[in-house]
Amino acid sequence: MSSRENLHQEIVSCRRCPRLVDWREQVAREKRRAFMTWDYWGKPVPGFGDSRARLLIIGLAPGAHGSNRTGRMFTGDSSGDTLTRAMWKTGFANQPESVSRDDGLQFKDAYLTAVARCAPPNNRPVPEELTNCRQYLLDEIALLDRVEVVLALGHLAFQEYQKTLASRGYRAPRLKFSHGEWSPFPQPLPSLVACYHPSRQNTQTGRLTVDMLDAVFHKIRTELNG
Repeated sequence: MSSRENLHQEIVSCRRCPRLVDWREQVAREKRRAFMTWDYWGKPVPGFGDSRARLLIIGLAPGAHGSNRTGRMFTGDSSGDTLTRAMWKTGFANQPESVSRDDGLQFKDAYLTAVARCAPPNNRPVPEELTNCRQYLLDEIALLDRVEVVLALGHLAFQEYQKTLASRGYRAPRLKFSHGEWSPFPQPLPSLVACYHPSRQNTQTGRLTVDMLDAVFHKIRTELNG
């Protein structure tokens, strides 16, 4: 078994956070009416993508009836559809939809993960739970040795990635979250890009439009091709 497979197994079997364990399993038992025939995943969700990726995308946490149902990051809900469509347009994904683990989706040059691996109540993990998950992100970053750009989806992911850098011994000024902002770091650290999270709330209110998200991915593609 490879190091990546070992890490995935470690993530999937994690039960460090009692509140999250209770919630994710309750959701998996009770289900949503539209998904009553589904066998919910109901476990922590590992990262997904190209092991040689130059783009690392970091989200917040699995959705209760999205990733917590399907077992794959940003899969099975509107956030996943919005993100995958933007990735497909710029060549990071082979198809525009993310429906289930066996839908044939593949990422090229991109890897998708999150700062929390279990679906949290109200989509808000608490600081202790984020701390418990941080080592998993560190381990993923260690395995992804070609990353040139990190895309943080949402303010919390943006903050947590900086804490991850600090835990590796890197000290930098605290950066302010601003959608579309690029923050270069000294080599060999990748650049950090801030982006509003593609949640239903953000897309329906117009805080994040399709054009805004597409612009972020087009710029990343241009930088990597450059």
